Amino acid sequence: MPTRLEQFLSHLDDLSGGIEPRFFPVEKSHPGLPGVTAIVYDNLPERGMITGFTYGISLANNPLWRFGKPELCISVKSDDVRWPLALAHIGEGQRGNPFQIGDTINVGERIAPDSDMTAFVIFAPAVLDREDYTGINIGETLPINLSGLYPIHEAERRYIQDHGIGAFWDLDWDPYDVSRPSVV
Repeated sequence: MPTRLEQFLSHLDDLSGGIEPRFFPVEKSHPGLPGVTAIVYDNLPERGMITGFTYGISLANNPLWRFGKPELCISVKSDDVRWPLALAHIGEGQRGNPFQIGDTINVGERIAPDSDMTAFVIFAPAVLDREDYTGINIGETLPINLSGLYPIHEAERRYIQDHGIGAFWDLDWDPYDVSRPSVV
């Protein structure tokens, strides 16, 4: 029987069309749990983009996780692996915490040299259909649910905190463009 990791990777293989990913484990900080790994796909969903997923957040437990355990994903117009690595570091540092739509994460510094963005907002993954990011069967009682992280500017993070994710999402912005100016 395939392991939970093999089942998750099989799901990602189906989504990527069999493109071979790169794996970047980050240093673990939670005793008794394996570290989080960034699974990175170049030129996906299109040329000039990078897409990454985490694996390892879902190995923790939280009583609030009644319908599934989280992993994170990102897709941006960049070839810099720092974007998916940031997810793995966030996942490792916040493992066991819920990741909810509209939450923001302040990194406190530029995430990558190709951008002035210093934060993320959590929302549904825009490059995947709902059935591809929820209820991912890994052979356990609770499936994996993917949460999308979108890079944002500090002013946008404050705007989301003041006005909510709906007001921000309705603004005219490109969620994949890491070099865009702030929309607020």
